[in-house]
Amino acid sequence: MNPVDVGQAALDAPASLSLISLFWQAHIVVKLVMLGLIVSSIWSWAIIIDKVLLFGRIRRQMDRFEKVFWSGQSLEELYRSLSNRPASSMAALFVAAMREWKRSFEAGAKSPIGLQMRIDRVLDVTLARESERMESRLLFLATVGSAGPFIGLFGTVWGIMSSFQAIAASKNTSLAVVAPGIAEALMATALGLLAAIPAVIAYNKLASSAGQISSRLEGFADEFSAILSRQIDERA
Repeated sequence: MNPVDVGQAALDAPASLSLISLFWQAHIVVKLVMLGLIVSSIWSWAIIIDKVLLFGRIRRQMDRFEKVFWSGQSLEELYRSLSNRPASSMAALFVAAMREWKRSFEAGAKSPIGLQMRIDRVLDVTLARESERMESRLLFLATVGSAGPFIGLFGTVWGIMSSFQAIAASKNTSLAVVAPGIAEALMATALGLLAAIPAVIAYNKLASSAGQISSRLEGFADEFSAILSRQIDERA
């Protein structure tokens, strides 16, 4: 909109300071910034909710698997029950290692050291895959948390520039002319903070949770590798 028209409109009509009115009165660039921040905030909350539910489900599944694993049930029976569809990340580690162990013995593997190395490699690959699944989309939260305030600030600076142009065109510095434009501009910064603050908090919490789960999986992988190593020595 032309600054002269903006300034004249500010003089001719009473300014509304409701959030919706401020959005519609804002410059097109500021509107795009606001829309981008709103969409980013909604997507961030979708990721946060999804990850919270996912991590809670993974923890419950690992608890159930560990209870069965350490109950004394035969590894062969447990493998048969889980081979087609592992119920958790920990079960996926178990199935991957057992599958390699069984394939090697069925193929008549002669080198215990080579078998142990293959099992460890399979565990590492499966662990990396599960960790990547847990950490997927967390980078988006980090990006919103770091860039959101600056994007909002960009919208604020642009809005203030447009407001000053309107003030200069109308040749009127009364509060009725200045306030709406400044409010529109500051709304972009507010939306930037609204998107960034939850994203930063959630990223720190979810990254910590993912790290704890990964450490728990690594611990199980080391324990199970040791169990299979003993089995290999007994069969050698």
